[in-house]
Amino acid sequence: MNSDHKADFLVVANRLPVDRKTDADGNPVWRTSPGGLVTALEPVMKRKGGAWVGWHGAPDETIEGFEHEGYQIVPVPLGEQEVEEFYEGFSNATLWPLYHDCVAPPEFHREWWDTYKAVNQRFAQAAADVAEQGATVWVQDYQLHLVPSMLRELRPDLRIGFFLHIPFPPKELFQQVPWRKELVEGLLGADLVGFQLPGGASNFIRLARRLSGVEALGDTITMPDGRRVRARAYPISIDADGFKALAEDPAVQEEAAQLRENLGNPKKIFLGIDRLDYTKGLRQRIRAFGELFRDDELDPAESVFLQVATPSRERVEEYKKLRDDIDLLVGRINSQEGDIGNPVIAYRHDSFPRTTMAAMYSIADVMVVTPLRDGMNLVAKEYIACHPDDEGALVLSEFAGAAKELKQAYIVNPHDLNGMKKTLVKAATDSPKQRARRMKAMRKQVFSHQIDDWANDFLHDLGV
Repeated sequence: MNSDHKADFLVVANRLPVDRKTDADGNPVWRTSPGGLVTALEPVMKRKGGAWVGWHGAPDETIEGFEHEGYQIVPVPLGEQEVEEFYEGFSNATLWPLYHDCVAPPEFHREWWDTYKAVNQRFAQAAADVAEQGATVWVQDYQLHLVPSMLRELRPDLRIGFFLHIPFPPKELFQQVPWRKELVEGLLGADLVGFQLPGGASNFIRLARRLSGVEALGDTITMPDGRRVRARAYPISIDADGFKALAEDPAVQEEAAQLRENLGNPKKIFLGIDRLDYTKGLRQRIRAFGELFRDDELDPAESVFLQVATPSRERVEEYKKLRDDIDLLVGRINSQEGDIGNPVIAYRHDSFPRTTMAAMYSIADVMVVTPLRDGMNLVAKEYIACHPDDEGALVLSEFAGAAKELKQAYIVNPHDLNGMKKTLVKAATDSPKQRARRMKAMRKQVFSHQIDDWANDFLHDLGV
């Protein structure tokens, strides 16, 4: 982005909203990324314009900024070692497991922390360089915890918001971090700090009081200089109308029919769509299905479980181990319970376009969303928006933020395999009247609280 071209609205995120692809002539082109953060913020950016600051995904490469879909792309370069220590290290091997109830043990390394600080400073400087006087800057997620305070130091004229897309842990877990005070004070640089659930906001306020000695009343923290910081919950949602329209597209419906045929036209299709991540409860879910098929509670001739596991953080050791574990588990279950050419678990470790996802949602009789811990989980809401009638069913972990809104789902504790098995069968065999009642209530929730409402509520409270 030209230094003379300033923006009055900026999103700052670890990744840019575009991926580099190659067209038919072999030329590089930039396409919108399929990730959840981009899906959430893309409609906001198209409406407001401005700039998106982030890394383009390739280490040791510097690229020029450009315009995309009506807003500016501002690339921030990262070196190979920075990717290892800032992204794979501190962000995803320290903060990610810590914030997800220590499902995997977090690692604490001073070198990772030093690199995390340096990279956050670079992001803050990039935002400061392109922000118009008095601009609004919306910082996204756990990789950029320190950016709000660094940016405020550089540009005290800015309105700064921060939104955490993952859970925020209780103080008993958070205080394991040697740099806990710096992380909390990083967020205190914002004017408004948003969380998925009220519990996350409360956890943050308690920690701010304890670690930084600030005063707090309700959701408002008063800083020593009199500046006020608000910490509130803003449950994120989806473009439900957009997903519904996508699922109704004739090409998507044709793809859905082909998918059903490829699966053998079973009477019941169970579906899971997740990143391949240890927080998603994949081991427990697949074991539960294996036992249901083994014990003839699900008939392999009539039912299939389609599990999509999108590749994720493949260089991080915990993720490599998870991939091997899932491959072995699925292979063993299919060899014992399925027939040649007719596996009971159709497992796909791959990324799919949004159209294919919509086709999968539309044919799934039972959607299975059973994370061990999740900030929200938009897959649950996407299923409800895409499924064409009230015959569907959603099995949802009580530890997903979405469970606080989608109260008519079939709620499970993913650690309780027997309870999960019982609920999966109930969701598949419940009366049409019961399933319709639940789906109608959830559909009302999803379509009356859409992504624009989330963004508008946050930006309104930020004073935009």
